[in-house]
Amino acid sequence: MRLEILQVPGCPNVALLEHRLESVLADPRLEVRISHRVIDDPADAADAGMTGSPTLLVDGADPFAAPGLVPSVSCRLYPAEGGRVGGAPSVAALRQALHAAAADTVDEPAEGRGDCCSAGTAAESPLAGLGGWRDAARPQTPVERAVHHAILRAFADRGEAPEEAELDSVAAEFGEPGRRVLDRLHAADVIRLDPAGRIASAYPFSPSPTPHRVRIGGGAVVYAMCAVDALGMSAMLGVGVVIESADPVTGGRITVTVHGESAVATPATVVVFVGAEAGHGPSAETCCTSLNFFTDHATARSWADEHPQVGGVVVDLADATRLGATIFGGTLTT
Repeated sequence: MRLEILQVPGCPNVALLEHRLESVLADPRLEVRISHRVIDDPADAADAGMTGSPTLLVDGADPFAAPGLVPSVSCRLYPAEGGRVGGAPSVAALRQALHAAAADTVDEPAEGRGDCCSAGTAAESPLAGLGGWRDAARPQTPVERAVHHAILRAFADRGEAPEEAELDSVAAEFGEPGRRVLDRLHAADVIRLDPAGRIASAYPFSPSPTPHRVRIGGGAVVYAMCAVDALGMSAMLGVGVVIESADPVTGGRITVTVHGESAVATPATVVVFVGAEAGHGPSAETCCTSLNFFTDHATARSWADEHPQVGGVVVDLADATRLGATIFGGTLTT
């Protein structure tokens, strides 16, 4: 069996993929050869079949290919257990893919193949494991959670970031300066601060205008960092929201009304492109500008074709809304 890892230069997730492959390849029944190919050109990515880095080819085929994935030199996201997402296929998914390939090679009976169902399900639904996109970026201590909640509540109630004095008061109850807590939240990408130390983003909220304007329960008007963030606000706050956005290609107006995990859009053909650019950095820089509403699948695909550096998938509104609800639904209760 031939395994080829397609990657962009310096891809941080290649080591993770190799580590997981080691666990699978400990099985003596699997005889494999592993090679690497470094790709930094979109045309080469298309020729090689790389739909984000890293892409694993098993005997020349991508066992994790899914509808909507397009050739790119960006980071690739893989579903994982527990509604999370990772930079490489899970050990279970790798084991299934390699054992299935080995079984095909020796013409093993079909009923003996694939003892893990999760990978197959994920391949059929690209968003099956994207629920925990930002799980790694969560407040870790009680004071961090308290300050984070105060920030989110200020946006939800008043449509703007709180004053630093308000956050100092919250942090003082835990015996810490507010500035120190903000710096930790910034370092963990829970929020982002500008060079002057002001709040520049507090996912899902943006203090400055974005393409996604949201009215919360008929009250405050806020801006969302991206389309998925906008869709997740209702589940986070427990009230309905109305989102106004526009198709980045045509400029066509888009309106989405969301109640929890349910959304209705005008036009009814609205889809969402979920993607990220290659490289390291906070979500605000690598993801948020690439998660947008489109009036239909055709304009979304047109945008993706014009931005080969952005890897991602086009998903229907229902899947995107569930993703937003999964990411933000418990934010104010944990």
